Formats: sequence, C-alpha cells, structure tokens
Amino acid sequence: MLDLLKGVRVLEFGILLNGDVLGMYLSDLGAEVLKVEEPTRGDYLRDMLGIITPHHSPAHMQVNKNKKSVAINVHTPEGKKAFFELLKTVDIFADGLRGGACEAMGVGYEVQKEIKPDIIYMANTGFGMTGPYKRLPAHGFSMVAVMGGLSGQKDENGFVDRVDNQTDVFGGVKGGGGAEYAVMAGLAALIRRDRTGQGAYIDCAASDAGLMSSWLAAVTNLNYDKITDLVGMSPRGEASSGWPAGSILYSLYESKDGKFMLFAAIEPKFWYNFCDAIGRDDIRDTMRKDTVTDYGLDRPWMRQVLADIFRERTADEWMEIALTKNVPICVANTLDQVPEDPHMKFRGVLVEREHPRAGPFTYVRYPAIVDGQQSDIVIPAPLLGEHTEEVLSAIGLSPEEIHAARQVPPRAPKN
Repeated sequence: MLDLLKGVRVLEFGILLNGDVLGMYLSDLGAEVLKVEEPTRGDYLRDMLGIITPHHSPAHMQVNKNKKSVAINVHTPEGKKAFFELLKTVDIFADGLRGGACEAMGVGYEVQKEIKPDIIYMANTGFGMTGPYKRLPAHGFSMVAVMGGLSGQKDENGFVDRVDNQTDVFGGVKGGGGAEYAVMAGLAALIRRDRTGQGAYIDCAASDAGLMSSWLAAVTNLNYDKITDLVGMSPRGEASSGWPAGSILYSLYESKDGKFMLFAAIEPKFWYNFCDAIGRDDIRDTMRKDTVTDYGLDRPWMRQVLADIFRERTADEWMEIALTKNVPICVANTLDQVPEDPHMKFRGVLVEREHPRAGPFTYVRYPAIVDGQQSDIVIPAPLLGEHTEEVLSAIGLSPEEIHAARQVPPRAPKN
C-alpha cells in the first residue's frame, strides 16, 4: 500500500465522479479519506452504471474504495456542528458538487477558513466555481460538449447522433476528468502550507481540464491556420490524433495468428530497423528522407505489402522483433485480453480482490509504483454511513450528538 500521504486527512463532500475521483487518487496515495454523505440517499453512484449486488456498482466499488463513509445532515444545526468539528481535524476538503452548492448549504470555503484558516479547499466541479455555467447541472459528456469534444451529425431523419470514431479528437474525456489537476494543485498546496502555513482555494473545472487533457488536439486545431507545413497531417478536426487518414506506416495490421498489431515506424531509423529485421531491402529506400516523420500517405500501395508481411509472423514473433530490433510494433489488445498480456500482468495495474458484499472484483490500481510498492484495497467501498459512529466518536462527539447529526427532519405536509 502506498504511504506517500500517510497522516494526511481528507474530507470528501460530493456525489458521482467529479468528487469521488478526487478522493480515490488521494486515498490511493495513502491519505485517510472521510466521505461525508447526506443520510437518506448519499452518493447514488452506488446504484448507477450497473449493479453487482444491491448498492454496489462497479464504479462505486472502484472510486470509493479505501474511504470511510460518514452520514451527516449539514442542513441542520446539529449536522453543521458535527461537520465543522470534523473539518478541524482534516487537511484537505474535496468538493465534488456543482459550483456554489457548498456555499448554498453554509459549508463553503469562506465559512471553512474562518474555522480552519489553513484548510486546502479543493473543488473539482463540472464547470468551475466562477462563470455563467457554474451552477449548471451536468453529467460527464456535458463537459465534453462545452469544451468542443462531442462530435455530432444529422441522420436521414434529421435527428442528431453522436459521431463516435477516431476523428473524435477528444476521445471520451468524461466525469472526473479534472481530478488529476485538482489533486496536483492540492499536493502543491500542501507543500506550500508546510512552508508558509497558508491554506489554498483550488477551483478546477472538468470542462477546463478536458481541454488540458487533450491539449494537442486543442492547440493544433485552434492554431491550424497558422501552420505552414501540413505534411503528414490530417484535415482540420483530426489534426491532433497523430494518425492521419490514409496512414500506412502508422496503422493496424493482422498477424499470422489473427491478432491486430499496431505498426508505428514513421521515423526513418525505425523503418530501416524494421526492413533490416525482416530482410526487405527492396522496400527500405521508399522512406522519405526530407522529413522527420513519414506516414506513407503518398504510397497507398504499401498497405498491401505490409499486410502481407504482417501475416507471415505471429503476434509473439512480432513482439520479439519489436523488442530486440528496436521497432515500434505493439499488440493491439482487446480489453478482455489486457489482464493476460504479459506486460500488463507484470505491471499489476489490474488486481482482483474479494469485496465482502459483492464478491470477487477487478480493480484498477493507481498507475504509479513507488519504491516498489503499489496501491491496494484496504477498505472496500463503504455502505452509506458505515463509519459514522467510528469517525465522529473519535473526535469527541457523544452518541446523542452523532444521532442528531445524521437525522433528517420530516418534511412538512404540502397544502
């Protein structure tokens, strides 16, 4: 288990992916993450995106692992008191609601810093804490749509359908997309706080972060008219993919045993290594010599030549050539093949553990190995409020105060 953030305590307050992924990264790195939830429903990610057993969706089990759930109703005075007592014990507050929601509930940053001046308030919202869209309700593709990454076209009936292909240069950036950037800023803020005692207010929008995650698409397309040399580039709208339409030397080919292989020998040195490895001097000098990269766009006939060449060897034989002869060839796994890929298995980013209520479950680990150690699952994704008594009694609240903090007053009957 990674212990880089051992001793750091996080109060996570949010539902769905924007907030949940924040806490996941921090808990993966060793922080203690307390997930505050409203008592009646909590984070309904438990009941979305497929159910394994009641209230245990795959998404919930992944992003809420290694967290403790504390049920507090912050809409009541008793709940607010418990919330702020708990706030005094933490280092980071992770806000995953829509912009301004915490302020509307009376638990936003301005109130928090009065109680804990050095709090690091880390917000990862759909559209940020400022701007015309800050209060806009959203799901994952809402942010993709605003940032220019949701391609659409009309069908023969005039209905608009999503275009889902490799020209969709932003390719599937969804909810939680800003978490990496919010966490990076939060960790930098921790370092500054240790040095100066100063807290921080971090405002990260998933819509902004999606652009940064796809920065090559953004800067290439937005500056397309300024580019003076378009050799090897796709038409505008595809320019960032690194895979121009009609590419021959950066493309997929089928091996002898029916697996797909990605071939990416677009630099002369790699092309020459490839030709030397397979003994094909007859095609060696077809590589252009007047450019850094050559996609083979002007040689469509080479497609059939390479297709025939790749069918001469198995995927394992091609991987052996790639590794020993310095050629960028790689097996293109399906997702079902990833767990058995020898490299992916060795790296251990996928790990199966037994969940006490949902049974065997395959998790995705934090992708960094630190001092030979990897993240793991110490606490399975919790039930709503599972750790309320444990956490609140540890900070001195009495059983009566804990009971009051999680109560939801009955609604007045409608006239």
